[in-house]
Amino acid sequence: RSKQDGLTRTVFRTSNRIFSLRLRKTNTYEERDEIMAFFAPMTLLALPLVWLIIVFTGYSLMFWAMGAPGWRAAFTASGSSMLTLGFASLPDFISVILAFSEASIGLFLVALLVAYLPTMYAAFQRRESAVTLLQVRAGSPPSAIEMLKRYHRIRGLDKLDEIWANWELWFVEIEESHTSLPALVFFRSPQHNRSWVTAAGTIMDCAALLVSMVDRPNSPEAQLCLRAGFLAMRKIADFFNVDYNADPKPGDAISIGRDEFDEAYNNLAEAGLPLRPDRDQAWIDYAGWRVNYDTVLLALAAITMAPEAPWSSDRSFLRQRRKSKKKALLKA
Repeated sequence: RSKQDGLTRTVFRTSNRIFSLRLRKTNTYEERDEIMAFFAPMTLLALPLVWLIIVFTGYSLMFWAMGAPGWRAAFTASGSSMLTLGFASLPDFISVILAFSEASIGLFLVALLVAYLPTMYAAFQRRESAVTLLQVRAGSPPSAIEMLKRYHRIRGLDKLDEIWANWELWFVEIEESHTSLPALVFFRSPQHNRSWVTAAGTIMDCAALLVSMVDRPNSPEAQLCLRAGFLAMRKIADFFNVDYNADPKPGDAISIGRDEFDEAYNNLAEAGLPLRPDRDQAWIDYAGWRVNYDTVLLALAAITMAPEAPWSSDRSFLRQRRKSKKKALLKA
């Protein structure tokens, strides 16, 4: 039920602090991405080890309380029982029961690990298949504007309805998998310029631009995909205690500026897409959709250290980096 576990959170936070020390020596995103590619798998493998250490320590204390002759004997009895080695002699029947229970827990944790990792990889593979396919449609890094232009060039705007249905299902799947198995959030794409967060942002932006800006019949499929998208992103953000407005108003501020929207409008107009003549209303409609997922999208981009992508990455971070570059140029 996507409940937060204090032990798991502690392990991941500790691991994150260790990796953050290494990130301080990096200068480029590619270097940071290469380091963080190890974060999720190494932390995930460390988690069962932490479980075993806790079980081992707890049973060592119980064996000591049951009258084991010293800490070394309690340590040996616990290790022999948990690893099912059976070389430690036990003095009484109660100690034997303790040994059986510890051995059962040890075997259960091993079986859980064996079943756990393939399940996670299957969910990761399904997620990344869609992210990889998006590069064909939206470029690299993915762009909602580029996706609309490509579909228009091949006269396939009407085919987008099939895309919305597929991505609606994708959003439903990641909501279930990334809250039940939250470590998946941190598993990075095989290519450094891809991310499930930027892919989600691109699809939602593309659907929002289509229903607000493009002059064509109403698309219920696009709107349903949008709703599935921002609901999924919100559920994942809830797990990480991201603060956002669950009931935003159409006029609330978003990270996309009107000048950026006008630039996108002009770009699509030059590409020959049929656009709605009322640009002001198109902006209002787009902002009314974007406000539902803007905050959580940027937060998840920051949490996962997503690569730069138009309108999808952590825009506040990008702006700070651009400002620092401008200052450096001015000083030069």
